[in-house]
This record gives sequence, structure tokens and C-alpha cells, in this order.
Amino acid sequence: MNVSPFGKGLFFASLAFFLWGMFPLYWRLLADVHLLHILALRILLSLALVAAILFATKNRIWLAAFRRPKRAVMLTLAGLLLCFNWGLYIWAVNQERTIEASLGYYINPLVSILLGLLFFRERLRPMQWVAVAVAFCGVLLMTVLSGMLPWVSLALAFSFGFYGLLKKKLSLSALESLGAETLASAPVGLFILFTGSFEFTGLQGLAYFAGLPLHTLVLLSLCGAVTALPLYFFARSTKLLPLSTIGFTQFIGPTLQFVIGLFVFGEYFPSYYLASFVLIWAAVVVYVVSLRGGVAGT
Repeated sequence: MNVSPFGKGLFFASLAFFLWGMFPLYWRLLADVHLLHILALRILLSLALVAAILFATKNRIWLAAFRRPKRAVMLTLAGLLLCFNWGLYIWAVNQERTIEASLGYYINPLVSILLGLLFFRERLRPMQWVAVAVAFCGVLLMTVLSGMLPWVSLALAFSFGFYGLLKKKLSLSALESLGAETLASAPVGLFILFTGSFEFTGLQGLAYFAGLPLHTLVLLSLCGAVTALPLYFFARSTKLLPLSTIGFTQFIGPTLQFVIGLFVFGEYFPSYYLASFVLIWAAVVVYVVSLRGGVAGT
């Protein structure tokens, strides 16, 4: 049976965001591993896997990007932002703050709209302004009722938003970008793997690995594949789908994260959370509808 390009693209996009949405279950299974060790291995194993794929396909573009100092700096910044985002997300999941993390990824597209306005002078449609305003009200409501800023959500949204901003300027494919960014951040990965605020540093700091269950070590060894696979599916989908469809499917991820946090992990969810989320969900609906007319400023 022949499948249309749109159907293939929808399948790849849905699969990518489904996998991203299921990440909380994976990171929770690694709760016995130190957060910084998980982050370090995610960086290094992702680099090893993606580099192997790129070398196998004789792709050297990701290495050539470092020849220009300005691009090298941007790649390094992108790598550091990605590391921060990864580390904070893993920490949030294992601190029973998955719902807060999901809120960050609901807000992220709206943050990207604002960054496009500030850095690329993109024109926003009236409905996009409404979406941003409603989302702001949702964050403000949560801040007022809880007595504190939802910093986890905002840090995830803005770090990934600025990461996306740098990626747009770099114009590399998903795998090329991931390879270059993990290469740039590999020294950070090596540093935090063998040093840090642990009882021991160096190889002694990794001694507890010997006492971890086999299934934990196997899952930990899959960090690179878990990171690269959804990116590959997403890259395939972007070549086959219009922006409006991508804009809709991207909310599969945070929705699954929200459901897992609430119903699987049983995380704290007071009434003011619900009121704030309703406003954020309304902003998402307005944003998705705004994409039907195309992208402003392009």
C-alpha cells in the first residue's frame, strides 16, 4: 500500500513527539544514577552514535562548521544551552516536577514567537499576539497563586527557545547539528563525568556503577540512541509536512508528559495549576489556529 508524503510525515512527526513525551518514564528508571553522570553520558554517547552515523555517510559538514570562529562560538553556546535543558529536564522528572516541565514545553513555541519578533523582526498575526498574552496570563496566575515564579517551566522554555534561535542561524540538519553541539560540549561531559561535587572524583566517583542493576546499566547505555532517534524522525517529518501540521503535532510531547506526571507519577496538582494550565492550553489552541494562515514575516 502506497502512503502519501503527508501520511509519512505525520507518522514520523507523531512518532518523534510520542518518544519525547515518554521520556519521563525512561529518566525515572535511571533515578539511581547521579544526575550529572546521566547528563555526561547522554552528551558523550549521543556524540559517539551521531558521529558514527555521519562518518558512515561521509558527512563532514558538521566538522567544517568549526572552521569559522563565529560559527564555532554559536555551536558551543547551542551545545551549552542544550546541556542545560537536558540536565534541568532530567532533574525535574526525578524531583517529581514532570508537570512543571510539561508546562515549559507548552510555552516554548510561544517563546519562539517572541524571539522571532526580537531577533528576526518577524511580524506576528493578531491571533499570535493573543496566544502570547493568554500564555502570559497563565504564567502570571500560577506565580500569584503559588507565591513563586514557575522557574522550571520558564527555564526549560527559554533555554530551548534560545537553542532553537541559534539553530536557525546555523542552518545545519538535525543530525549535523546534534553532532556539532555534542562535540562542542564533550569537554563539559568529560569534566562532569570524572569530577564534581561527589564523595569521590575521577574513577572512584564512578565506583557505584558496579552496584547498579544490570537493567539500569543497559538503559543508561542507550542514552545516545534515545536522544538521536526522535531527532531523526523529526528531521524526516519536517521535509514532508507543512509548518501548521508540525505546530500541531509538537504538543503531543508535553501532553504525554503531563498525563504521565499526573496519572502515573501522581504528582502534586493543586487547583491553581489547573486554572493556569487551562489558560496555557487555550493559548496553544489559538497558536495552532494562527498557523493555518501561514507564517507571518516569511
